[in-house]
Amino acid sequence: MNVRRLIPSTALAGAVALGIVSLSACSGTSDAADKGSDGKLDVVASFYPMQYLAEQIGGGHVAVDTLTKPGVEPHDLELKPKQIGELGEADVVLYLKGIQPAVDDAIAQAGVENTVDAATLTKLEEHGTEVGHDHAGEEAGHDHGSEAGADPHIWLDPVKYAEVAQGVGSALEKADPDHAADYRKNTEALVKKLGDLNTEFETGLKNTATKTFITTHSAFGYLAERYGLEQEGITGIDPESEPSPARVKELQDIAKKDKVSTVFFETLASDKTAKTLAGDTGLKTDVLDPLEGITDKSKGDDYIEVMQSNLAALKKALGAK
Repeated sequence: MNVRRLIPSTALAGAVALGIVSLSACSGTSDAADKGSDGKLDVVASFYPMQYLAEQIGGGHVAVDTLTKPGVEPHDLELKPKQIGELGEADVVLYLKGIQPAVDDAIAQAGVENTVDAATLTKLEEHGTEVGHDHAGEEAGHDHGSEAGADPHIWLDPVKYAEVAQGVGSALEKADPDHAADYRKNTEALVKKLGDLNTEFETGLKNTATKTFITTHSAFGYLAERYGLEQEGITGIDPESEPSPARVKELQDIAKKDKVSTVFFETLASDKTAKTLAGDTGLKTDVLDPLEGITDKSKGDDYIEVMQSNLAALKKALGAK
């Protein structure tokens, strides 16, 4: 069994602490800004949602590198020794603790100092244990923190993502005070964009024929809660595993009762399970992107564009009026 594929469940068997880690000594004034590439602050992001924040807020003052390259499933990431070594040379590392065990281990090895724990930037929540989601026993030995069952996918809720953005902005201001005004301005601009996106979702999903959607990867708990929807995961723990016959029957009943039209799959994981279920139940399939990475298959070039594509897919599947 590939344990790493078990990590993304909404029933994460431990807290997911979203952390922003500054590897430079923040006691200095602007030393961090002076020692980066071309005088820029060297920022390492664990995967795309952190990379996007660093790029949007840091602007021209930062050089951003991401540990998870396009097309790599973040939960499966394995780091090379060179990458682990380079972590120690970064000025700031942005990561999401608990979702990528290899990154958590590497940061521990890098002897990280001056950690800013951003778990308090937005409230982490549990989104229920659907069939097949109870895997506390299977993940024995994996320490995800103190909040058992916390869902890590906060970036799929524009409101929560905006709260995290504000924390990232504050961390960059602290690491590079000479450019604090620019970081503040960029943070405000990003928060406004995310606010506009939230309004688009609120308006677009206000009146729909059904509130239920079926997806392979149960990543959309925060999004569903924000906009009054119901997420039903096929397998929950592992998008590439086969659902039990009981779960298939349950989903068929849910689809019929709640007038579900579409089974969603994602870009970075296998679509086999979704297509099998759709074929068995006479439903359509479409992509709902958990935005863990941008590739040439993504329906958009950045976070905002892909989220707008997700909104369009949800409106169509849910019968928005």
